Amino acid sequence: MKKTAITTPLVAEPAPGMWSNCIKVGETLYVSGLTSRAKDGKTIEGADESEQAIIVFEKMKALLEAAGAKMNDVVKMTIFVTDITRNTLIWDVRKRYFTGDFPACSLVEVSALATPAIKLEIEAVAVVGSGQ
Repeated sequence: MKKTAITTPLVAEPAPGMWSNCIKVGETLYVSGLTSRAKDGKTIEGADESEQAIIVFEKMKALLEAAGAKMNDVVKMTIFVTDITRNTLIWDVRKRYFTGDFPACSLVEVSALATPAIKLEIEAVAVVGSGQ
């Protein structure tokens, strides 16, 4: 099966040679860890976990739609947080983006992400058409 990078003008791509935001192999999509970093590559949007989660899920949604998928096609997520005690802020936002059977999910507290202003990072695996 061929590996294809999925892009959308709604989500800034990293510099060439770094990584891809989304790769499609067959009907499976692999979404790299997304943060609330703005398109300028420097500014961090969202003051707390809730606001940042909205930004991240909107980026994920845009990438999935560019590949012909929907949010309910996500089968697995890993969420990295810097303060696990604030996880309910993320769960509350997640309920706005998924219905039916929620994806399998791991929540991992880390000591830091790319910059102190980034409070969470989310990566996902989706299978196109699985969440009908």
